[in-house]
Amino acid sequence: MDSRHTAYQTPRRKNRIIAGLLAFVVGIFGVHHFYLNKPAAGIFYIFLFIVTMGFFPVTLLLGFLEAVNFFNMSEEKFQRKYNKDVPGLFGDYTRKPGASFEKRSNGNSKPVTRFNPRTARIPKKNPFKLSAGLKYKDFDLKGAIEDYQKALMLAEFDPDIHFDMAAIYSLMEQKEKAFHHLELAVHYGLKDVQKINTYEDLAFVRIQDEFETFRDNGFRMTAKTEEKEANPVENQADDTLLAHLNKLADLRKKGLISEEEFAIEKEKLKEYRR
Repeated sequence: MDSRHTAYQTPRRKNRIIAGLLAFVVGIFGVHHFYLNKPAAGIFYIFLFIVTMGFFPVTLLLGFLEAVNFFNMSEEKFQRKYNKDVPGLFGDYTRKPGASFEKRSNGNSKPVTRFNPRTARIPKKNPFKLSAGLKYKDFDLKGAIEDYQKALMLAEFDPDIHFDMAAIYSLMEQKEKAFHHLELAVHYGLKDVQKINTYEDLAFVRIQDEFETFRDNGFRMTAKTEEKEANPVENQADDTLLAHLNKLADLRKKGLISEEEFAIEKEKLKEYRR
């Protein structure tokens, strides 16, 4: 596991596990509240401890209950409750792709949104990416995938997220999904593309028959896919004609139209295509 999975730890961010341990060990004095920047609650704990220490330290029980709560709390809920004031952790996801223009048939122009990794902003703090990385490190593959999918909602064009998802799917031996996310990782500007050839967790992908073609094609699935994306209107027409031909063949097979009628309709479709 590389350093990307711990890149978001900062001194100002509060850690759920640390808060739980403090509540469990020294929660009787409210230390965990001071750690979480809740000094008023901490002072109240100290006052309550002094008042009740003569018969039963109520704060001992409260600290234990809060420790259990922290350990059972989801990472997302903790981050939003106790780290909401950390700069950049939430709300700094802004997609600003480059824009170009294409001509319509009537001569007007319309803006066309295109991905540009140089101008797109990826949030510096993504709590789901952090929790997914920790789960990945602990080999909780299913949990990591779930958190990475949430992370994509904040940064769908983060190449590191797609790379990690590809590696996890490779470990799970789901090659189609692994290839898909590798392609997206490269498309969105993966810095070290050659890492695909050496990263240990991608070993399953590299032994697949299609990997060599995938690599030689610039880590893209097929050139045919690119052509289809480059000519969406033409390919859409081809798909429509093919659907009509299949429907005619099905009608002929069921005996609803004759062979002669099928040939006539087929010629009409060919003329339409030309």
